[in-house]
Amino acid sequence: MMTALNKKWLSGLAAGALMAVSVGTLAAGQKTLHIYNWSDYIAPDTVANFEKETGINVIYDVFDSNEVLEGKLMAGSTGFDLVVPSASFLERQLTAGVFQPLDKSKLPGWKNLDPELLKLVAKHDPDNKYAMPYMWATTGIGYNVDKVKAVLGDDAPVNSWDLVLKPENLEKLKSCGVSFLDAPEEIFATVLNYLGKDPNSSKADDYTGPATDLLLKLRPNIRYFHSSQYINDLANGDTCVAIGWAGDVWQAANRAKEAKNGVNISFSIPKEGAMAFFDVFAMPADAKNKDEAYQFLNYLLRPDVIAHIPITFSMPMRIKRRRRWSASRCAITREFIRRRMCGPSCLP
Repeated sequence: MMTALNKKWLSGLAAGALMAVSVGTLAAGQKTLHIYNWSDYIAPDTVANFEKETGINVIYDVFDSNEVLEGKLMAGSTGFDLVVPSASFLERQLTAGVFQPLDKSKLPGWKNLDPELLKLVAKHDPDNKYAMPYMWATTGIGYNVDKVKAVLGDDAPVNSWDLVLKPENLEKLKSCGVSFLDAPEEIFATVLNYLGKDPNSSKADDYTGPATDLLLKLRPNIRYFHSSQYINDLANGDTCVAIGWAGDVWQAANRAKEAKNGVNISFSIPKEGAMAFFDVFAMPADAKNKDEAYQFLNYLLRPDVIAHIPITFSMPMRIKRRRRWSASRCAITREFIRRRMCGPSCLP
């Protein structure tokens, strides 16, 4: 992602469809697997079908920001067998030794991975030693078409970060509700890019200067910072604009359509550029159920399994056998992102 961040349906069906149970209820000797993934980031039947096929009991927990995952990894003794960091976060976590290398001999399905995406992830994980690509997409603006039009008129700058980063626009949109991701690095990178600075800057002055000043001006008009709540809020019409991830926004749009509530949600990649992210599966150094973890990774590497997940979330997949999607299924094509992205993980 231009810095990899991201990314996220557990609402109501996590306990059932994903079959997450507590360790205390497991039958003696039953094989288990503990997965820590982004919320709303897997098809509702993926885990249940895996359990049925293998007899492995999956304990499935979720998070909604890279920072939350990183905190657990750095604290040690995670108890997780597989986690899903964004590639840029994984890069710096590798220096702390929190992951173990993947044994490719146990991943015969690895040959199905898209070589182009493997090269991109390798910028963060040299030789693809520790991470298996999962999903990739982009950050942008999710918005309620009708409410934004009612507030800002027909000429609302929905194709620009001006919509949410121009104080006078945000002040007007406050009446219908605006949310930002609870992802400090991503928000700062977005603001820096908007201000014409390097979104990957390592200069302290870039963060403590104009970028912070702008965010302080915007803060009174932002209803909340959260990395998953905005999905339902957009779908229900409780908010009208969100800086969010593509898959989440399209989930919101689909939920609104299914509910037939009259809420019309759209997604925009601003013309100034946006951040692309690559989320990956990795195995913590203290993983206890390695064989079960490899079984799950191989399960995901099956085209018939992984294909259903991006269909569910409108997010590009990374299996080379299924490279293209119709516009109705995936709003973000490779060429589109190539034209619109910037940063170290920019597609060539």
